[in-house]
Amino acid sequence: MLLQIAHEKTFFERGKKIARTADAGQPISEEKIISFEDPSDLLHLLTTARLALMQVVLERPLSITEIAERLGRDRSAVKRDIDVLADSGMVIVEEKPLPGHGRKKEVRPAAHSLRLEAVLA
Repeated sequence: MLLQIAHEKTFFERGKKIARTADAGQPISEEKIISFEDPSDLLHLLTTARLALMQVVLERPLSITEIAERLGRDRSAVKRDIDVLADSGMVIVEEKPLPGHGRKKEVRPAAHSLRLEAVLA
């Protein structure tokens, strides 16, 4: 997954490149890109706490409670951060059955790696 600072022009250039690749009958590589026009929007999304949360989840999927324990944070604060990251498309939250009874919410990354890119000109 790529998080980048990019303008609308970059978005349309990428779309044209993908269209040319498809027109040529070539395979299109799968990628997930989240773009921000304003660098402050990216910084608002990726706080220090959320970045630490992402690093934990990139290691392996965990429940919200397990993440809170690993980070030494309050579960409700971790849940709020997970909601923000899920709304942005950076993590996926799935309900899974627990052995015996009950269910847990497992959090996993939307991609296997995260790359941050910012070019300010």
